[in-house]
Amino acid sequence: MAAVSDERLVEALSGLAQSDISDHWIHHRRPKQDDSVRPAAVLMLFGRGTQPRTEAGLREQDRLGDFGDVDVVLLKRAETLRNHPGQVAFPGGRKDPEDATAIDAALREAQEETGVDPGRVDVMGTWPSLWVPVSRHSVTPVIASWDGLQSLRAVDQAESSSVYRVPVADLVAPDNRGVFEVPKTGWHSPVFDAGVLRSWGFTAGILDSAFEALGWSREWDRSNRLHIDM
Repeated sequence: MAAVSDERLVEALSGLAQSDISDHWIHHRRPKQDDSVRPAAVLMLFGRGTQPRTEAGLREQDRLGDFGDVDVVLLKRAETLRNHPGQVAFPGGRKDPEDATAIDAALREAQEETGVDPGRVDVMGTWPSLWVPVSRHSVTPVIASWDGLQSLRAVDQAESSSVYRVPVADLVAPDNRGVFEVPKTGWHSPVFDAGVLRSWGFTAGILDSAFEALGWSREWDRSNRLHIDM
């Protein structure tokens, strides 16, 4: 296990892993119990050291206090993928036969996608699996921190076009938040506009839930409609 000296962040993320987030809308998406469900995992990897890229994010730093320089690793999926092309996502993917646990799957996939060394990662725990009907995956979010002392990259351009360490301050800033109405579904998704990317859908739902549980969110304009290229 990695040696992460940031006790405040580790304490916050350990609490997040144990928090009761069952009332949040994203956690109502329970996996179906049949043979067609495919287990998968994503890595919610938090670190420190990335400065906000937006003016709104810079204004949020003081409010976040000790957590003003926290970032989270997100990637943009390749446009050529069959499922969720071009979308922003956490590192992660399908659980392979050699993966003993969801944690093993998340760490392996994160290394394959971003190059992150699993030895630099401390895992705090997991959330219950969530159902993604489009791809028929039962996805386990894995909550972790790392030392941030390694450059990340999109290892396989056929899978991911870019990888970012996204400042939490940019994500939680009210001016950077909005809602996207998914065409022909009537479903409304939260949107995080971090300047370098816009996250919506499943990933945005997990971020929304996590930031609420951590106490990092504040009120934002839920009537603000943001556009997503699909």
